Amino acid sequence: MTEIAVKAPAKINLTLKVCGLRADGFHNIKSVMQKIDLTDEILLRKTRRQIRLSCPGSDLPEDENNIAFKAALTFFKHSGLKNGVEIKLHKGIPTAAGLGGGSSDAAAVLTGLNKLFKTNYPPPVLRKLGAELGSDVPFFITAGGSALATGTGTTIDELPEAEDVWFVLVNPGFSVSTKWVYDNFRLTTADKPDILSGYSKSGDMILLPEDITRLIHRADTDFPFNDLETITAERYPVIKDIKGKLLESRAAAALMSGSGPTVFGIFTHRQAAENCSKACQTIYPWVISCATWPV
Repeated sequence: MTEIAVKAPAKINLTLKVCGLRADGFHNIKSVMQKIDLTDEILLRKTRRQIRLSCPGSDLPEDENNIAFKAALTFFKHSGLKNGVEIKLHKGIPTAAGLGGGSSDAAAVLTGLNKLFKTNYPPPVLRKLGAELGSDVPFFITAGGSALATGTGTTIDELPEAEDVWFVLVNPGFSVSTKWVYDNFRLTTADKPDILSGYSKSGDMILLPEDITRLIHRADTDFPFNDLETITAERYPVIKDIKGKLLESRAAAALMSGSGPTVFGIFTHRQAAENCSKACQTIYPWVISCATWPV
């Protein structure tokens, strides 16, 4: 095998709670993440030594400033292999949109190279390498589609798969810096209730009494939630406008994903999601309806 094609799925944060600032400058979080069937496409081809990256149709960097390139560097450094790889990255996921596209690309490069060069590293090893690249990367290396991410986001516990759920994603057409959002974040009060009943007050995870499908279908005032939404929405009021439009279109709930600015609506009927998508396409520059990532 001299080449392999891999897909890198996007994610949404069904919940995102920021728990505290660490001594190393990172934040501890608790987040229920869900992979969706919006993807980047990556082709990996063996070369003798050099790493080459191309991103046709994109203004992304094509050197070590791209996390996909860094993932290849990390893989070859760890494996000790003297080979190289040509990476062709076709973007389908908007950049800096709160959908984890870059992290998913890095995970896809690591897992793809592991297959291409038959190094047979188990998932824990790949997740450890991924954590060196970014907090969301280990989640994308996890086989399942739903997971709870804790710590800095690198501690992953798989959750039951969501069923009969569709999403409409709306991006207002600009990017948001995750660093800027966290730099402007002010921790909420220490006694803020922990929405997911599967957590103890000490912060240790215990068994979730509900599976992720029931959490999504509950869609009450306690779910979903995102601690970062207020920060982004205060600077970009269109976030609130998009949420309102999604709810008017019969979304069970609507929320900003990650640090934004993409907003998603949750639907329990495919046709309702498709109708909403068509309505939003007349207003906003980037709209897509999708389902959960098939696993």
